Amino acid sequence: MKKNLALFLTALMLLAAAACGKGETPEGSKEGGAQTAAESGTAGGGTEKKDSVVIAIGSEPETLDPTKGWGHGNSPIVQSTLVKYTAELTFENDLAVDWHLSEDGLTWTFKIRDDAYFSDGEKVTASDVVFTLETAKAAQGSVDLTYMERAAAEDETTVVVTLSQPASIFLNTVASVGIVPEHAYGEDYGSHPVGSGPYKFVEWRPQEQLVFTANEDYYGGAPAIRDVTVVFMSEDAALAAVQAGEVDVAYSTATLGRTEVEGYHVEAIASADNRGFTLPVWPDEGKTTQSGAPIGNDVTCNLEIRQAIAYAIDRQAVADTVLNGFGRPAYSENDGMPWNNPEAVIETDVEYAKKLLADAGWADTDGDGIVEKDGLAAEFNCVYPAGDSVRQAVAMAAAQQVKGIGIQINVEGVSWDDIMQRMFSEAVMMGWGSSIPNETYYLYRSEGAFLDDFYNPEGYQNEGTDRYLEAAMAALTAKEANENWQKVQWDGSSGTAMKGECPWVWVVNLDHVTYVRDGLSIGEQPIHGHGHGLPLIQNLKEWSWRE
Repeated sequence: MKKNLALFLTALMLLAAAACGKGETPEGSKEGGAQTAAESGTAGGGTEKKDSVVIAIGSEPETLDPTKGWGHGNSPIVQSTLVKYTAELTFENDLAVDWHLSEDGLTWTFKIRDDAYFSDGEKVTASDVVFTLETAKAAQGSVDLTYMERAAAEDETTVVVTLSQPASIFLNTVASVGIVPEHAYGEDYGSHPVGSGPYKFVEWRPQEQLVFTANEDYYGGAPAIRDVTVVFMSEDAALAAVQAGEVDVAYSTATLGRTEVEGYHVEAIASADNRGFTLPVWPDEGKTTQSGAPIGNDVTCNLEIRQAIAYAIDRQAVADTVLNGFGRPAYSENDGMPWNNPEAVIETDVEYAKKLLADAGWADTDGDGIVEKDGLAAEFNCVYPAGDSVRQAVAMAAAQQVKGIGIQINVEGVSWDDIMQRMFSEAVMMGWGSSIPNETYYLYRSEGAFLDDFYNPEGYQNEGTDRYLEAAMAALTAKEANENWQKVQWDGSSGTAMKGECPWVWVVNLDHVTYVRDGLSIGEQPIHGHGHGLPLIQNLKEWSWRE
């Protein structure tokens, strides 16, 4: 059986790589971007210029406005943040030189540096911080500040933030909210930003490239890499640009990362970027979401089906073969993080998976290889975004394994618009992953079920989970918060883990495969969150060319 599985996975990998070569180009990419950048002389790989780079990534940001999501979970680079992450996921000063939390957990006081200036020459003051936080709260986007009651500037360098309730994730949130200038903020800020970060915005050609230049007046010292061009490319186009020597750095994928290119090396950067099945936990009762999408699935609503799938998958085989070794098994949304519960790990056990089904009354009575119960076959659809070779390969490999226990998963590539309509009633090969604990809260809170934001399309709702989530959010120390985040996954008898309620079947965590021109150092990369390339540049100020 292992031999057959290996042959299947190898064939699948080859098909995925071939599909990648002729698949559709993701929205926001343009294959000519890197050539334009190279011709303009901004490429850093030549012998004449060692202070510039051209970087190819797969996703184009929607905005460069931090109050609307730019830099969410990462460093916004154009703007400064109050605090920032270290590579070890601890906090250190950025704009703030000191901060303090009151004993009741409701008041944060930040003292900010007095030598920070926006790129237009205006000084950064506490009023700008207040304006940023209030604007981000009003935007109601990816920056969640609903629990912030008010922010006030006591003087030019003192900011006091009052919360309506304690929020252990507050520092995590402000670590990715870049400070915008109140005097220069308008409707077009997201496309022409002014900031006080290590880089200044130069140009944005939509669907082609973004250009930044070093901020020579940055209080942290000017970065070694002066000129930066970020081009947006599909996976195969980025690899072709590497092979042609047109880019210095290119985000690639596991299906392409074993291609050797002279003058480049591959760096496999650890990430919390996971892939797994979301499985609707409600039966089909004819209900719809507010937008009219159908809710519920009569097969996946059965706990034994979800758990059997979880135990039947050999995650290591998928990581080794489908991902070319650029990944590792996934057991939760936060594997390896301080708030992860190691008890969420399960071992592959095909016989136990079969027993779960048999004990619940599922049997192959007609000999077609699919188990049934009360006339219902254990068969359902799983959709993934068409053109995503990795999601396709992971989904198909897992489906092939699950077929061995009598469950048929029909894998289909569709548009994101279609996924938005089908994700509440069908499985999705979904991707999440963040280096901050906020994600656990959004993935599993009951009030988030069936919203049009991808977080909880399976409709998971559990009062016990909600209590742990609220306790984690209200904790005054990281230790107390982490204890409750862990109980969300497994408290000894129940939880979101696959041996618990199992609304997700996690399969793999991806390494972020990156081609880097020899001689270029991309620094100590922090663990990456979800994203097709943008996490790569969060430490851009640490990059340099070696002599």
